[in-house]
Amino acid sequence: MENTTLALILPILFICFHLIHSFICQSRKSSKLPPGPKRMPIFGNIFDLGEKPHRSFANLAKIHGPLVSLKLGSITTIVVSSAEVAKEMFLKNDQLLSNRTIPDSVRAGDHDKLSMSWLPVSAKWRNLRKISAVQLLSNQRLDASQAQRQAKVKQLLAYVQDCSKKGQPVDIGRAAFTTSLNLLSNTFFSVELASHESSVSQEFKQLMWNMMEEIGRPNYADYFPILGYVDPFGIRRRLAAYFDQLIVVFQDIIRERQKVRSTNGSNAKQTNDILDTLLNLHGENELSMGEINHLLADIFNAGTDTTASTLEWAMTELVKNPNMMGRVQNEIEQALGRDCSSIQESDILKLPYLQAIIKETLRLHPPTVFLLPRKADTDVELNGYLVPKNAQVLVNLWAIGRDPKVWENPEVFLPERFLNSEIDVKGRDFELLPFGAGRRICPGLTLAYRMLNLMLATLVNNYDWKLEDGMNPENLDMDEKFGITLQKVNPLRAIPIPRN
Repeated sequence: MENTTLALILPILFICFHLIHSFICQSRKSSKLPPGPKRMPIFGNIFDLGEKPHRSFANLAKIHGPLVSLKLGSITTIVVSSAEVAKEMFLKNDQLLSNRTIPDSVRAGDHDKLSMSWLPVSAKWRNLRKISAVQLLSNQRLDASQAQRQAKVKQLLAYVQDCSKKGQPVDIGRAAFTTSLNLLSNTFFSVELASHESSVSQEFKQLMWNMMEEIGRPNYADYFPILGYVDPFGIRRRLAAYFDQLIVVFQDIIRERQKVRSTNGSNAKQTNDILDTLLNLHGENELSMGEINHLLADIFNAGTDTTASTLEWAMTELVKNPNMMGRVQNEIEQALGRDCSSIQESDILKLPYLQAIIKETLRLHPPTVFLLPRKADTDVELNGYLVPKNAQVLVNLWAIGRDPKVWENPEVFLPERFLNSEIDVKGRDFELLPFGAGRRICPGLTLAYRMLNLMLATLVNNYDWKLEDGMNPENLDMDEKFGITLQKVNPLRAIPIPRN
């Protein structure tokens, strides 16, 4: 009888001890977490997100400091809002914070298992990074494909000239998206996916925005993972359909190229573009077709909508500030000559004020307001606080770019701040991280930067710009809508006027 009683009591004592120990450990951890707003039962801080989480988090940082702790449902979230904390994160803890918190939406079509952006640090991820950095997006590869991009920029200029002759406004975001799409499709596939006169690019743009909006949309299945089994708001289902639409476009191009290669065999005329490289790697079993599809999805997502959005913000700021527009036009004229109608990528190095405009745009209007979420693989100390294991870590680029401790007059568009400044966008200056930093830095950084500078120089070189219906530039609407990219609510439409 005594043995039976003891057998019953010991497990109960063990469970009680375990619960007490867990409670004490959790209490100790909670006391070491960064400060943050008061949490509601069950929901935590979900209702603190608002319609524009980047602004909500920036306001919380003003109250609680540059490292804020939130509870979004059952998920502990740590938000980094200063360059100083970002520097410590990337220089001291990059390895421990290299993996991703996976949004439920990204599980659509197994994107999280095939995408370089979302894969954990692993042999597969390292292989994709190496292929991207060495064989797809290296400076040598990009230099070799300059002529293709130059041809697409000439098409942009021809479209602007046509609008100018007709006195019609140019939808800057749409024109930039069409050009970005064709720059990428020519670099990768040696084909053109859209034209300025057709609706195809607008449909493609809407598809890209839909994908980014779904990924960036606050989702209760992320805050309460058990809801992921039912996809309560249909986000994952919609995103899967968008991925399917995009992959159909890629597969049509791929099948046509495979047909040419198989029909002509060794006599096939090699385009030597990125698609040929990808198919060679596929033939050598270096890449699966699923990995190719999702690698292309990553690159076209990151290289079209974000580029077009950034260019639209840059042009908006220049139209709003005509003195800056005049200054960059004069810089181009003095560096390249008044009669220069075609600007080359190599010319950009001669145009420091143009580059300063792009940097200032990336500071004030970052293409993505948060870096893709990181996950703590173990307990990490950051800024004197505890980032607990499995916590989600968000870096608020929007807040870092407007930190008054770093930037003088942070709300003012002022490209001059980057003249005679060593601050760059390559991930080593933590005040400006539009492409990220550390081992997860965007591999398409160089291509995106080339495209932005080249398109902006082309748009401002030969034309002045005025708004429709005599609108005063000072009254331009600068409101934004939240997604993975930060887009203008009201597109910029401006009429190109030939310069005398």
